[in-house]
Amino acid sequence: MADDGALRKSLVCLAVIMVIIGLYTHSLKKTLATYIFGMFGIGGIVLPDWEFFDRPVSEWTSPLSVPQSMLPPHSTPSPSRFRFYPIRTIIYTIVYGYAFYKWWMYIST
Repeated sequence: MADDGALRKSLVCLAVIMVIIGLYTHSLKKTLATYIFGMFGIGGIVLPDWEFFDRPVSEWTSPLSVPQSMLPPHSTPSPSRFRFYPIRTIIYTIVYGYAFYKWWMYIST
């Protein structure tokens, strides 16, 4: 991950949400469920190697290789611009939408 700032901000936001849920529900189980849901969300959105996933879904099963001759020594590749792929967006929307729905139903009861 090239940008640790995004991870730090995400973890701080998760901590604030956990405190709010804990104060609102007075339930350690619901606070821990919020933590687990948040960590899966952060792990699925912030941490992936977007250079690998920033390709059509059909190419996700093949490895991504960058010849060493193309990289200057001691440099990290810059993150590529996020490209819109409808299949990827649909997959992410379904998975995270369902997870958010289940989390919300658990928290609101």
